[in-house]
Amino acid sequence: MRRRHSPPGPQRGGAVRKAWDGVFTTPVKERVAKPRAIGWTMVIDKGLGVHQASDLMAVAADAIDVVKLTFGTSAFFDAPLLKRKVRLITGAGCSCMPGGTFQEVCVWQGTFDRYLVRAEALGFDAVEISDGTIAMDRRTRERVIRQAVRAGFRVITEVGKKDPGEALPAARLAEEAENDLALGAFMVLVEAREAGRGVGVMDAQGVPVDAEIDALVAGVKDPARLIWEAPLPAQQRHFVLRFGPNVSLGNVAPEDILALEALRCGLRGDTLKRAWRADPDFRRR
Repeated sequence: MRRRHSPPGPQRGGAVRKAWDGVFTTPVKERVAKPRAIGWTMVIDKGLGVHQASDLMAVAADAIDVVKLTFGTSAFFDAPLLKRKVRLITGAGCSCMPGGTFQEVCVWQGTFDRYLVRAEALGFDAVEISDGTIAMDRRTRERVIRQAVRAGFRVITEVGKKDPGEALPAARLAEEAENDLALGAFMVLVEAREAGRGVGVMDAQGVPVDAEIDALVAGVKDPARLIWEAPLPAQQRHFVLRFGPNVSLGNVAPEDILALEALRCGLRGDTLKRAWRADPDFRRR
């Protein structure tokens, strides 16, 4: 099996004029537009219907890079309906992948080959490889990553455990991320779950722990290839203010996508103030 993943850029037949084009310049000029290899935004989709997904693509496809149909939620869709939904998302220029839970079940049950075949048949152009719940030795992890890459999927791996009692040190996560990237992974997610509290680099209140972030970043050659799961708006703000507009963020709720993109572009107070302070005389140029 060999397939090509969908291109990450818009696929809607030419540029569409935005509502406020020509009125002002985006304050943060460094924000990279699609198609892009940095500054990704991953949407967590817990079961949007086709009409909801269509609305999301119409409003925010330009700000979305990948949609993850999280957990095992897509198992409850009829096949024709799921194909229609996935085609709608990829047709709008966004990647689409099932959640890593599916892959973990299939590795555990010895059906990973069938998983990839079915993912292709359903139209997914990306897959997540994780071991956040099950135990998966290094050899198995490497095998499934290679297999998914060979099958033509955009492979996004995940490092970290969902159970706080099984937390791994940052140096171990960095080592695993580096190994995944060397095997052909496109990007690596840093686990924080959908709640964003008490897991990974987040403390029990959901506050990012900079010491953990620093240790992980220090162990990765290209930190731009990390996607930080940050489901809470305060976490998204923290990462954008810390790393800039092109930090990659995951597990963003559909209703928060445009607010996050506004933050990245300087169209919210925190980042607008930075842009204004850097160039207060902009209007007199």
